[in-house]
Order: sequence, then structure tokens, then C-alpha cells
Amino acid sequence: MNTIVSEWSVYLIRTRLNSLYCGITNNVERRFAAHQTGKGAKYLKGKGPLTLEWSHQVGSKSLALKYEYRIKKMTKVAKEALVNQTGSLPTID
Repeated sequence: MNTIVSEWSVYLIRTRLNSLYCGITNNVERRFAAHQTGKGAKYLKGKGPLTLEWSHQVGSKSLALKYEYRIKKMTKVAKEALVNQTGSLPTID
């Protein structure tokens, strides 16, 4: 049996209203394309044009989910710092 090891990533997408949406995926390009065509998250439908602002590989799906949870709780200023590479990822216990 072949085991496929995929790297999971956490990402931020900016909407036309300047909000930042956080998500996870094991293929950032494919997931962003899905969001752009309206087949991704309901939150992003009708809020285009969308831009992929930031992504970071984190390894496992479990770790990606933990980072997503923490990033979603961050302030907009802290998320913008991630995008501008002046901030850091939140710590995971």
C-alpha cells in the first residue's frame, strides 16, 4: 500500500472589502482556484476579486487546524503583520 504524504498549509485570502479569510489545505493553488470560482467557502462567495495574500506550510492536517483556529482568533492588525512578514505565527501548545 502506498502512503501519500501531503504537506498541509494555512493561508489568508483578501476580499475586495479588505477582509482576510483564513483556511487550510494540502494544495494551496487548487483551493484558491476553487474559492475564485465560487466553489470554496460560502464566506467568500460574491466578495471577489480575491487575492491570496499569505500561506505557510505547517506539516500535518492536525497542526494546520490548530494554526487556523489560532489565526482566526487574531486581530486584523496581527493578521496583516503575518501578510507583511512582520508578525509571527501564534504558538501552538
